[in-house]
Amino acid sequence: MMLIFNTSIKLYAQYDAMFTQYNDNEMFINPAYTGSKEALSITALHREQWVGIQGRPITTSFTLHSPVLENKMGLGISFLTEKLGVTTRSLLYLSYSYRIQTGNKNYLGFGLMSGIHIQYNGFKDVITDDSYDPRFSANVNDRTTLNFGFGINYYSPDKYFFGISIPRLVNDNQVIGDNGKVKTDYKIEAKSFHYYLTGGGVISLSENFKLQPTVMVKIAINAPLEFDVTPYLIFKDRLWGGVSLRTNNSLLSDLNAISALFKIKINQNVLVGYSYDYTYSSLNKFQSGSHEIILSLLFGKKGKKVASIRYF
Repeated sequence: MMLIFNTSIKLYAQYDAMFTQYNDNEMFINPAYTGSKEALSITALHREQWVGIQGRPITTSFTLHSPVLENKMGLGISFLTEKLGVTTRSLLYLSYSYRIQTGNKNYLGFGLMSGIHIQYNGFKDVITDDSYDPRFSANVNDRTTLNFGFGINYYSPDKYFFGISIPRLVNDNQVIGDNGKVKTDYKIEAKSFHYYLTGGGVISLSENFKLQPTVMVKIAINAPLEFDVTPYLIFKDRLWGGVSLRTNNSLLSDLNAISALFKIKINQNVLVGYSYDYTYSSLNKFQSGSHEIILSLLFGKKGKKVASIRYF
């Protein structure tokens, strides 16, 4: 079975990749996070969504960022590649942030990101009833477009964080005409923005245990609100275990997916995480869930250790 997404009339290029472990891949959706680790930070993530379905989304992302100029600014680079049906999409972004210290270990950051999208559409691989359909008679290769985004992040590294961002400002939808030719529209319009609201905190329960709740709200015009609520239980600042709930419209109804998440801090520099998603939809008849793994590395400056207690 070949799963095709939006290829008959329109190809919606502006969709954002889904991450369950968004809290450890924050820079990809909010450039204000760039450099906030106060060390060189490298994160790699791989997601296999809806395992068992041919043409399912398969996503790999990589981010690298570091503070500069006495931690007042941050510079970073992020890359993502995603295979979805017969479409392969690659994103490459440069990110910049500037932050202001507003109190004792409290910071307000502003960020900008700009980059390119490269998309390949393998239309000839689509099986249709009409072998002479001009819309699927040729591939469209290496369509490259520019995009931009911005964000704000307010945080205390060991207490809480709040962020708001629009990572993709340009709407670059493709429209396939009856003659098989592809036209790309480039627009900056508020109705196509995807807004991300993120937040979280740490609550001490005992000497060995802490509770770390985080939430992400995704807002798009003419689409249901999407909530990701993830409470983690932390043991001795080394082991994280949590459950994530993804819902539409309301925190109390329309459950979309439930996930189990685990993280281990091997040392001050290395963190490894895994999540498994169970989706509540008709797709359950054809798939066995989604898997996601993440690796985060921190490298302190020469002569300076990486902070051992840091949650955001």
